[in-house]
Amino acid sequence: MKTVAFPEGEKVPALGQGTWMMGERRDRRAGEIAALRTGVELGMTLIDTAEMYGDGAAETLIAEALGDIRDRLFLVSKAYPQNASRSRLSAACEASLKRLGTDRLDLYLLHWRGSVPLGETIEAMEALKRAGKIRHWGVSNLDTDDMEELIGAGGDACVTDQILYNLTRRGPEHDLLPWLETRAMAVMAYSPIEQGRLIEHPTLVDVAERIGATPAQVGLAWSMRRDGVIAIPKAGTAAHVRENRAAADLMLPEDVLAALDAAFPPPRTRRPLEML
Repeated sequence: MKTVAFPEGEKVPALGQGTWMMGERRDRRAGEIAALRTGVELGMTLIDTAEMYGDGAAETLIAEALGDIRDRLFLVSKAYPQNASRSRLSAACEASLKRLGTDRLDLYLLHWRGSVPLGETIEAMEALKRAGKIRHWGVSNLDTDDMEELIGAGGDACVTDQILYNLTRRGPEHDLLPWLETRAMAVMAYSPIEQGRLIEHPTLVDVAERIGATPAQVGLAWSMRRDGVIAIPKAGTAAHVRENRAAADLMLPEDVLAALDAAFPPPRTRRPLEML
């Protein structure tokens, strides 16, 4: 499994597992548990979730599915922006820890920017680190100017920015990705195949047939082609997880990359960061 290093040197899989909209339907629970466990067995040990996902239902599902192998995991969760203050972040973190059945998070993120000053969020994150509740912290959905402000507020310990990034959302390539790369901050790409909508694109279908892969695998492999990018697709079945896992070993030839660039042109000017 290809890995990505955080600024302090710790390495995590370049392909993890997302959990958005998981844990919300009883009829899908067994399949989702099997999917998460299969992914871990295949090396996809980075698990991403958030207190927002099903109002904690995804975190509870993770505890049920993976609680007995917690030490093999790199657990990531995210806090609502309204909870990212000195007075509220600790309680939000404790609630996530309880639902996850663990005593620490490997990475805790500000889900998106709200009205709480970034400097205050940094202080609250650092307090959680000192207390041993989290090992690393980062942000999500912050654009380049936000990241500049974060650093200016004392946020040098930020290890990642989790953003919407896929073939149809290439805006971050203009300035945000280079900015993060120069500071050795990892990128976590959510919705790397645009919630499944990418797989029917004619170019993706064509190049996938040419190289003996599936369109989803091509989209995922493309998202991981750059060093420092972690893709976190969601998969609700073990078969879907196995399909995703194969993408981590897929090297896209130059002619395929050129065809994808033609169909999904890279940005020529700066675009505001998109989010779902």
